[in-house]
Amino acid sequence: MRLSNLADYAVVTMSQAARHCGGGRVSASELASETGLPAPTVQKLVSKLVGAGLLRSVRGAGGGLQLARPAAAITLADIVEAVEGPIALTACVEGTDCSVDHDCRVRPHWPLVNETLRSALAGVSLVQLAQEKELA
Repeated sequence: MRLSNLADYAVVTMSQAARHCGGGRVSASELASETGLPAPTVQKLVSKLVGAGLLRSVRGAGGGLQLARPAAAITLADIVEAVEGPIALTACVEGTDCSVDHDCRVRPHWPLVNETLRSALAGVSLVQLAQEKELA
């Protein structure tokens, strides 16, 4: 399993935004510059993250972006779901047709698998993701 590039970039963007906590607001262009991500991509992500209630956009003088809630209250699961939608390893759980649906004995277990994965991602806070660590 691998996160999409957009989900990965959302984690990078939110981690950088968290590093600005207490230091005022930051613009999308500043986040793009600081992360090295393309500005249009960051703009797209900011829109999704604001819509998901993870970032807040303030207009006017002194405006910009800030976390919508404390970094400790934002998880990796929140960020991934803001970009990807609900965490699910298989489409059949969402009601999508499956070629073996009539005789699938695994399908009843996928909700448990999905919830376990979501719980693992929810166990990683934005505070942890924003910590500066040396690259190996």
